Amino acid sequence: MGMFMSNTAESPEHCPLCDKPAAPAHAPFCSRLCQDRDLRNWLNEGYRVPGPPQDTLEDPSA
Repeated sequence: MGMFMSNTAESPEHCPLCDKPAAPAHAPFCSRLCQDRDLRNWLNEGYRVPGPPQDTLEDPSA
């Protein structure tokens, strides 16, 4: 079984990256290439979850 558990009622009809028809073996993506591109985006911080701004200039010893 693949990385994603697909439910045909919930899986999108098109790949979220390239808009080609989704393939059941790679759902919700169309291919292994798009599946890997999406993983790389997450690992390289291409996608970010919103949160409060961080003050990077603050002195941790203060």
